[in-house]
This record gives sequence, C-alpha cells and structure tokens, in this order.
Amino acid sequence: MQKNGQLKVYNLNELIKDQSDYTNFIVSEVNDHALRIAVINGEFHWHKHENCDELFYVLEGELFIDLENTETVSLKPGEIFTVPANTMHRTRSNERTVNMCFEKTSNDIKGSNGQV
Repeated sequence: MQKNGQLKVYNLNELIKDQSDYTNFIVSEVNDHALRIAVINGEFHWHKHENCDELFYVLEGELFIDLENTETVSLKPGEIFTVPANTMHRTRSNERTVNMCFEKTSNDIKGSNGQV
C-alpha cells in the first residue's frame, strides 16, 4: 500500500498559501513517520505526546514553544527544535506562522490533554 506523499512532488508554499486559520496535516509519510505542515496564528492548547518526540522546523513567521518548566523557545525561519516525548508543551504565534513537524505517523496531534 502506498503511503501519503510517496512518488509525488509537492510545493509546500502552494499547499498553505491561502490558509490563515489553524491547520495541521500530513504531507508525506516516511517509514513509520510523517512530515506534517501546520499554520498557526494564536495558541494551541497544552499537551504532551507520551510515546513520540516532535521536531519543529519553521518556514514562515515566528513559532513560540512553551515548555512545562516555564522555558519558552522562539523559532524563526530555518530553525529547528525537538520536543522530547512526554514533555508538556504548547505552540503559539503572534502572527501567521508556518512550520513543519516530523513525528510518528500514529501520533495523535491533540496530545494527551486534548482537543483540537
């Protein structure tokens, strides 16, 4: 069975060019992992992924990742940061921000606390 995104060319800018509301979807699958693209303008709820690390890569805007220890990481275009499994966190932005996430395909993006 062919996975999402295999043997296809995608232009990430085209996929999200008219998107201003929150969205987060799988672009491509690699083995048991997925490349997701997300658009955020505001806050996502606090959550954690019990069995999955989550790597963020910012394409546009500035993404803030608040961690449970009161630390906040700021990511600008071209920067990456990995949140380890079982770490309470939330993402937020002050403007339209586009990021990619690399995580297990089976990961529930709502996390253990949540709702989307």
